[in-house]
Amino acid sequence: MAEHPPVVVHPPSPSGGRRVTVNAAILGLAHNLRDVEEFLRRAGLDDVDVERSSLIEWRGGGPCEWKH
Repeated sequence: MAEHPPVVVHPPSPSGGRRVTVNAAILGLAHNLRDVEEFLRRAGLDDVDVERSSLIEWRGGGPCEWKH
């Protein structure tokens, strides 16, 4: 069984934000890449390239998709 990345950026919600989770714990609702970076920094994941890191699974669109 393939292991999933610990960070998931979920599909855009009707409000335009995307839920961000680490190991299924909700970090918050991001509205842009800076929000994702800040949530990860607060979770102790500094220096993660949010657009390219294999630690992040983007669901419902990649790092440029923010509106539902």
